[in-house]
Amino acid sequence: MPLNFTAIDFETANGSSASPCAVGLVKIAEGKVVDTFSTLIQPPYPHDWFATGNIKVHGIRPADVADAPSWEEALAEMVNFISGDDLIAHNAGFDMGVLKASASLIDATLPDLRYGCSLIMARKTYNLESYRLNQVAYAIGIEEFDHHDALADSDVCARIVIHMANRHGVITWTT
Repeated sequence: MPLNFTAIDFETANGSSASPCAVGLVKIAEGKVVDTFSTLIQPPYPHDWFATGNIKVHGIRPADVADAPSWEEALAEMVNFISGDDLIAHNAGFDMGVLKASASLIDATLPDLRYGCSLIMARKTYNLESYRLNQVAYAIGIEEFDHHDALADSDVCARIVIHMANRHGVITWTT
């Protein structure tokens, strides 16, 4: 069976779910990475301020998003890129919460989106002490990636899902 989905990861400016400042998307078709999309985002008002703790995690500062697309512009590009795919995120509750809260803030209607959580899948697949994204990545042999970069995190999420699908015999590999 083919494995098709889009992995998604957000970084936020502060503790609000409605403060996206970066997004990364990785499109998987038949178990392979076929396209990527990432952008910095101007977080929507009134959640457009940056918390020091968030900056320490992802390194994105207000000056970095000054010329970035608005949330409304980024959302339109994201929906176009996703184009009906199922979404997968590591801790999907967080990422889908960001997507929904931010869309609601600007009165945007989201298409019907189905999603899954690689964190939940990993807990059912692997026997690890921690199921944080970087720990699952290390467990499957991905030791070098820019953790908390939205595109790098969505890429690792996608690769984890592909690894799990292969481990469970869910996908058929073609050459």
